[in-house]
Amino acid sequence: MIAKPNPDEKYDLICIGGGIMSATLALMTKIIDPKAKIIIFERLKKVSQESTEAWNNSGTGHSAFCELNYTPKDKNGDIDISKAKEIFQQYERSKQFWAYLIKNELLKSPKSFIHTIPHHSWVTGKNNVDFLKDRYKAMKNSFQFENMQFTDDFSKMEQWFPLIMKDRNPTEPMAATRMELGTGVNFGALTEAYFDILENEFEVPILLNHEVTDVDPYRNDDWLVEVNYRKTDYKTYYDAEHVFIGAGGGALPLLQKVEIEEKDGYGGFPVSGQWLFCKNQEVINQHDAKVYSKAGPDAPPMSTPHLDSRYIDGKKQLLFGPFAGFSTKFLKEGSYLDFPKSIKFDNIPSMWGVFWHNIPLTKYLLEQIKMDHEDRMNELRKFVKDARSNEWELKVAGQRVQIIKKDEEQGGTLEFGTDVVHSKDGKISALLGASPGASTAVHIMIDVLKLAFPEKLAQPEIQNKLDEMIPFWNRDISEENKNEFKEVQQKTSKLLELDVLH
Repeated sequence: MIAKPNPDEKYDLICIGGGIMSATLALMTKIIDPKAKIIIFERLKKVSQESTEAWNNSGTGHSAFCELNYTPKDKNGDIDISKAKEIFQQYERSKQFWAYLIKNELLKSPKSFIHTIPHHSWVTGKNNVDFLKDRYKAMKNSFQFENMQFTDDFSKMEQWFPLIMKDRNPTEPMAATRMELGTGVNFGALTEAYFDILENEFEVPILLNHEVTDVDPYRNDDWLVEVNYRKTDYKTYYDAEHVFIGAGGGALPLLQKVEIEEKDGYGGFPVSGQWLFCKNQEVINQHDAKVYSKAGPDAPPMSTPHLDSRYIDGKKQLLFGPFAGFSTKFLKEGSYLDFPKSIKFDNIPSMWGVFWHNIPLTKYLLEQIKMDHEDRMNELRKFVKDARSNEWELKVAGQRVQIIKKDEEQGGTLEFGTDVVHSKDGKISALLGASPGASTAVHIMIDVLKLAFPEKLAQPEIQNKLDEMIPFWNRDISEENKNEFKEVQQKTSKLLELDVLH
């Protein structure tokens, strides 16, 4: 329990963590209510250094164009595209917000964070080809994906991704889909730009090297936040009406200290991502695409193998992965005690249930951890047949903490998305989970705004501002408003300088 000091000032919102989520929430709040008093704390000496940082993040604008795990077969054997439509809609909201920032000259150059990169699904083997064809037919019927192309023609695939097709047997069954509306996003650069706007345009204080160590109820409905200045270990206290914990892997340990019953039963399982990145510019220049394939039978959805063109610090890169690693840290710059300390009396049934029902996943992780460089290169050679071991190097990406939550039947389930855990009154919320997090940050933060500030969002002037910022913030993108959406999408693409035809 925190002692009862007297904080000097009271804030409307405290954001914990210097990543894409806190930056998005703070910026959206300031735009709809410039008088809102906000402060942000980041434990490291720079913002955007953990999961948001370019090398630590997958770098894809997740629109469900190429990720096969978003379109599973249902119990009747039909392709279910409901999740794909949901992810598509969420990412379009992000693009609408970025276009608003560009239009209003808050963000200067779209090329500093977003590029057009076609998204492909590519499979081999007759069964997989049949699945991809069925998926294409199901998606093509929905206007969101009506521009999707399908081919099982060898020469067409050579045009789409020549590096992958080199030295292949033209008689081998294979197929691919292509969406030219696909994007690659440097979320690290975008987040740094957000914080520049917050500091320079809205005078929001961003305190670096400040670690939030506890959050407790205070006075009537407020929260008292204990903050440790890491350089001197000096503690200060801040009073806030609303608190958002957007600290990536650091969110769960902090949430577990918060006195709300909604946190009970939550746990986390840390998985570190690893990527092979190419060091030969000639090879990098031969590929201009994101190409996703199918994960192995026991592999989790986040492990779908893909060969990615990406732009980092203005330079084109080529990555392959992901490969799973394991560390008991919840953050790349965290402590090895993070995972053991997170096991509490209230989440033991959840943790045990997940372990017992996910033994194949445990086996998969052990196999991944045992891999050496040549093992990984052999996985890459399923995509790039003539890949040379000395031209690729392993890079450890950010830590991901997969959500574990209680379940009546199994004790606990392992979730592969994101989850906003919040108090009943919405005055404190925490974001747990991983992919497709950054891509859908705007959508997630709209949900947080609805929870935290329902009285503000009921005001017509704020609703009008949100309509201007994100035209589809509170509406589904559906057949009924197809023409309106397409018009918005075209304007968005033009503002973001995306080189695509709609």
